[in-house]
Amino acid sequence: MSRRTASLAFCCTALLVFGAAGLFADEPAPDEPPISADDRGHWSYRPLATVHPPAVADTTWGRTPIDRFILARLEQKSLRPMPEADRATLLRRITFDLTGLPPTPGELRDFLSSEDPDAYEQVVDRLLASPRYGERWGQHWLDVARYADTDGFEFDAIRPNAWRYRDWVIDAFDHDMPYGEFVRRQIAGDLVEPDNPASIVATGFLLCGPDMPDINLQEERRHTVLNEMTGAVGEVFLGMQMGCAACHNHKFDPISQLDFYRLRAFFEPCELFREQPLASAEQRQAIAELQKQQSGKWKELEAERNRLMAEDPEINAPRIKAIDGDLAKLKGALPAGVALGRAVQPASMPVESRLYARGDFRRIGPVVSPAVPRVAGSAAVESTLPEARTTLADWIASPENGLAVRVMVNRIWLHHFGRGLSENPNDFGSMGTPPSHPELLEWLANEFVSSEGSVKSLHRRIVTSADYRTAGRSEADPARWNALLEADPDNRLLGRMPRRRLDGEEIRDAMLAAAGSLNDERFGPGVRPPLPAEVVSTLLKNQWNVTPGKSSHTRRSAYLFVRRNLRFPLFEVFDRPDANQSCPRRHESTTAPQALTLLNSQFTWTCAESLATEIARSAQTPAEQADAACRIVLTRPATPQDAGLLAEAGDLTTYCAALLNASEFLYVE
Repeated sequence: MSRRTASLAFCCTALLVFGAAGLFADEPAPDEPPISADDRGHWSYRPLATVHPPAVADTTWGRTPIDRFILARLEQKSLRPMPEADRATLLRRITFDLTGLPPTPGELRDFLSSEDPDAYEQVVDRLLASPRYGERWGQHWLDVARYADTDGFEFDAIRPNAWRYRDWVIDAFDHDMPYGEFVRRQIAGDLVEPDNPASIVATGFLLCGPDMPDINLQEERRHTVLNEMTGAVGEVFLGMQMGCAACHNHKFDPISQLDFYRLRAFFEPCELFREQPLASAEQRQAIAELQKQQSGKWKELEAERNRLMAEDPEINAPRIKAIDGDLAKLKGALPAGVALGRAVQPASMPVESRLYARGDFRRIGPVVSPAVPRVAGSAAVESTLPEARTTLADWIASPENGLAVRVMVNRIWLHHFGRGLSENPNDFGSMGTPPSHPELLEWLANEFVSSEGSVKSLHRRIVTSADYRTAGRSEADPARWNALLEADPDNRLLGRMPRRRLDGEEIRDAMLAAAGSLNDERFGPGVRPPLPAEVVSTLLKNQWNVTPGKSSHTRRSAYLFVRRNLRFPLFEVFDRPDANQSCPRRHESTTAPQALTLLNSQFTWTCAESLATEIARSAQTPAEQADAACRIVLTRPATPQDAGLLAEAGDLTTYCAALLNASEFLYVE
């Protein structure tokens, strides 16, 4: 043996003997700073307080208690809110807000002609009862939940049953599931109602984040997924940046590394990477008998697959593919009527929860027990670990959890006014923004609790207020507008309704609705409509297999397939998030590609042609055609100028395409 070889052998032996001992020995627990009175006094961590609407000088303005909170702040600055918007503007605003779709010409006609003093409230009730409501507000939640139909990362593998969680969310909003139940089922639905397949599907929330199944070390994969899951639960339900404490104590908030791993301990005893049967109690018994017969073969195949993946996934790819086929056959061997879902369930074996030094899965620290973040409260945790997850779910869902209630109320407000009362919906800590109207947030939170977590009741309180109905344009009262703009340019005092651009899904759905092509079929696997030729030329094999059936291509955008590494082009250019992390509020950009996409895309011109054909059937003169087009696309009657533009265009299809590109179509006042 050469000296160099001998030295190398000695170094390797020393590393194994001494290095490994240091690598795998228990790391000491980090210091944990105490929670101070100032920490607990932070606005978001306090218990809910009872507040009353303030007194105001102008008692003639206002329809609900919400308005008194708004007006009191405006009067402190000697400001007045804008007057009420016109009826057509109000109808378009509320219809897009609650359903993501434009009102029909018939709905516009009925609302403009109605003399009923409660006509607006009747519109609100009709929209909240519409199945289109759940599709719109479900999408808001799916943004927060980081939902996608694929894993992300290099291979971006398809999750064949992820759509079941999307459908569950839409259905939950449609049926106004109490928010407490909405929370409990997403965190512990498999434990709360183990015999209810829908409740099991709800736990898909925990697994919505990106994943890398083909990673060499499955221990690292599990560690990464659990960390992502823990961070998401903290952000989404508590407005706490728990993920920042995975490697060290939070630099700004009273969240220790131990807090993070105690929260993670609730999810440690979960089976994460096998799709679960969505079965009733009787069906589960039949499955248990079947699995008992097949367990030996299943375990043998999974062990072999894991070995091949760790050895070399590329060289062993043919054998891995064959094993996947065998496993799929075993998975498919289920009793009739039982489907599979992407969901969690308690692990069959006890799992020890540990802290990991610097967040490194190889640096194992002390054992930790499940507990809620210290600054946010306390909860008595059951000693049996799988059931501990129900304790976490109950604690978050409790009406006494002021933090969780404020977070959800703020999310609902955000999607009606363009920003939350607190501008950082996922961060209610010291790096977040204090609420512009803290008493209003507190009052709404109490009302939300009083309604037993009814999201629809909260919508109704907000959208029937006088403040929600204010005009968003200067023409309504130029002097008042200028005063508000000068004193409050960012509209934090809410004296006027901000203008909002439609998102990509609303634009697509509104175009299809205008063209009379929108397919209102609900639920089911994600649809992949054809992509533009210039995009298709760049795709990998099987990256976007178009769904058979042309009629399915015009379904609502909520049901389109969501691929992390290939966002639908129209959605991407209009700022749809990539789903790699929770998105509480979409960025709203204004770019040249947006205008070019709308102006030149085949989709725009197909919709314009269909719209023009439909109008030509019932409207003969240019004035009639312009009026019909404006009522369908812009939700208002045509003006003489509109008729002149049609004459100038010389072609009804071109005129319709111009309307679909107009700012008046793309923005809600």
